[in-house]
Amino acid sequence: MSPLPGAELVRSSVQLYRYLLRCCRRLPPGPIQQHYRHAVRQSFKVHADEDDPERIQQIIKRAIEDADWVMNK
Repeated sequence: MSPLPGAELVRSSVQLYRYLLRCCRRLPPGPIQQHYRHAVRQSFKVHADEDDPERIQQIIKRAIEDADWVMNK
């Protein structure tokens, strides 16, 4: 099960970024939510120069799987 509906529609890095921030809003407010929001922002910055479409799709797939794990934790 995906953390939020629409995970299967994420195709670009910007869509992934918005999707992950929406997932963060569902976490309990406070340090946990702040930690994951910061992690999403940092990961987006680290991978901003990625231009290989196959690698981008791998990153998207892994990020959605990780979000699913965090939301079910």
